[in-house]
Order: sequence, then structure tokens, then C-alpha cells
Amino acid sequence: MNKALVFIHGSGDNARIWRFQTSYFQQQGRQVEALDLPGHGLRPDIFADPEVAIENYAQAAHEIIIRELHLERPVIAGHSLGGAIALMLALQYGTELGGIILIGTGARLRVLPALLDEARQAPQQARQRLAELAVIPEHLSTAQATLREQPSSGPSMLYRDLSACNNFDVMSRLSEISLPTLIICGAEDRLTPVKYSDYLHKHIASSSLHILPQAGHYVMREQPEAVNRTIEEWLAQITEV
Repeated sequence: MNKALVFIHGSGDNARIWRFQTSYFQQQGRQVEALDLPGHGLRPDIFADPEVAIENYAQAAHEIIIRELHLERPVIAGHSLGGAIALMLALQYGTELGGIILIGTGARLRVLPALLDEARQAPQQARQRLAELAVIPEHLSTAQATLREQPSSGPSMLYRDLSACNNFDVMSRLSEISLPTLIICGAEDRLTPVKYSDYLHKHIASSSLHILPQAGHYVMREQPEAVNRTIEEWLAQITEV
């Protein structure tokens, strides 16, 4: 039986960021879900505290995936912040999952202090800057299209997401992950460089790494066909095991 595929977005984004993936895998006959994290997209916020940790997001995602959607051993695909959440899900609820896909992420996600300050004081400006940094120069139109199709969340959401990333660090725990793991990174990613993915691959025993050319941090939007093909081939391999 095909495992359900669950996509978790990154900082300041929402489920729409995955539309090229969800449409593709739905056409393949696979059950696909793209989540809005609390306070993003169409999902109401559940956190009273402005400081939210990756652990809190992982717990919320687990509630949605297991309690709300009733999925059995799904494969979790996460981008950036969503990748950190996927890692935390693997560490905390690994026996309930069928695998993880880590896209443009890392075991530690430090954020420049200037960017954190900008996200707190001028979130729209910070969102624009992040979108431009997330693509290679040739794909600036992709960044603008992504911004247009994703109405911004509340004014504090981007700062909350980036702060959660900044405090995230599971570098010493990666050896605990035994789930099948696919790691994808754009060759020109400026926000989570290839070395982050190399580190994940080196320390997660059951992982495979794919570096995709002509793409940056938004690799799933810059090279959607290549990302979809890579995921599809990997899913076929873990289904056969």
C-alpha cells in the first residue's frame, strides 16, 4: 500500500507552497496532505505564547496528522522550518512514521540577528527579503509569484518561525533516526547551504542525498519536476523494502 505523503511548509509560508507537489502526487493516486501550521494559511493559531519552539510545532503537526487526519505511518516531507519539524517528529514519534523527506533544511538553523530584528520590526520587508534570498537570481519571478499566492500570516508569524529555527539544534541526535530519509537541497541554496544537507546525510544512517542544480532554497518551486521525480523514485525504493 502506498504511504500517505504529508508536506509541511517553511517559515512564513503555508500549504500553497507545495501546490506543484500535491497536484503531481494526487495524479499518481497517492494520498497527499499539505498542512498549514497553526497561525498560517487557513489554520487558526493555538499558541498564546509568542515564543514557540520546534517541539511545539511538531506536537501540533502530530495532532493534525495522527488525530485529525488519522494517517498510518505517513511519510513526512518538510521544507526549512518544516524540515526541522520533520526531524523532531522522527525523534519523538518515529515509530508512527514511514519515512521523512528533508528539503532545504538542517539539524541546526541559525538565523542572522539582523534578519530576526527585521522580521520583528518590519515583517513584510523581511518576507520580501527572504523570498528573494530563497531563489537563484534567474528565478526572482518565482519568488514574486510565491509571495503573491501566499497571503501573509499575522505580523508576528515570520518572527516566531525564524526564532523557532534559530533555537533549533538536533545535531547531536541525528544518529537516533532510523527511518528511511530522503534529503534534497538546491545546489545554490543561500539560506540552508549544501553543507547542512551533507551533515544530515553523514549522520542519518538510512539517508540518501540529492543536490539539484539551478536551484536555491525554494528548490521545490524552482525545480518542481526534478523534486517530484526524486521523491517518486525514492518512495518506490522504500516501498519495495
